[in-house]
Amino acid sequence: MLFLGPGVSLLHLRNIKLGKFVRIHERAQLSGLGNGKLEIGDYVRIGAFSRIAISETYDDIGKFIKIGNRVGISDFAHLGGAGGLEIGDDTIIGSYFSCHPESHIFSDTKQPIRLQGVERKGIVVGKNCWIGAKVTILDGVTIGENSVIAAGAVVTKSFPARSIIGGVPAKVIREI
Repeated sequence: MLFLGPGVSLLHLRNIKLGKFVRIHERAQLSGLGNGKLEIGDYVRIGAFSRIAISETYDDIGKFIKIGNRVGISDFAHLGGAGGLEIGDDTIIGSYFSCHPESHIFSDTKQPIRLQGVERKGIVVGKNCWIGAKVTILDGVTIGENSVIAAGAVVTKSFPARSIIGGVPAKVIREI
C-alpha cells in the first residue's frame, strides 16, 4: 500500500522503488533521475513539501538514494543523491533537513565556480539515528549508528557510532 497526499509528484518512476506502507505527504516531490535507484524501504514517512531527488540536472546525472525501513522524514526536507545517499533503518529526521552529497570545486579563480565541476563522495547515515530540525549534512560525511544530531547543526565531517553531535560546524558534544 502507498499513501499519497494531494499534489505529490513522482518523476522518473522507472528508477523509484517504494516499500510497503510508504506515506508521502502533500506537495512532496520524488525524482528518480539518476544512474542508480531511489529506494525507499517499508513504513517510511516523507513529510509535506519535501524534495528527494537523485539529480537536479540532466547534465551530470547523480548516483542513488537509499532510505531504510521505518524512517521518518519531517516536512520541508531536501535530500540529494548526486554522490550517493544512504539513510539507515529506524532513523528519525526533523523538519527542514538538508543533505548535499556533492560539493562545488572553486580553486580556479579565473573560471566561474559553476563551470569548475563538482566532487562527489556521498553521505551515509547509520541506523537508529535522531536528526534534529534544520540540520544540514555535507558531502563526504558518515554518521555512525545510534547517533543524535542537535537541531541546527551543520555537519561537515564524519562521526562515530553513539555520538551526540551539535554546532556549526558540528562537533561531538558527548557519547551515548
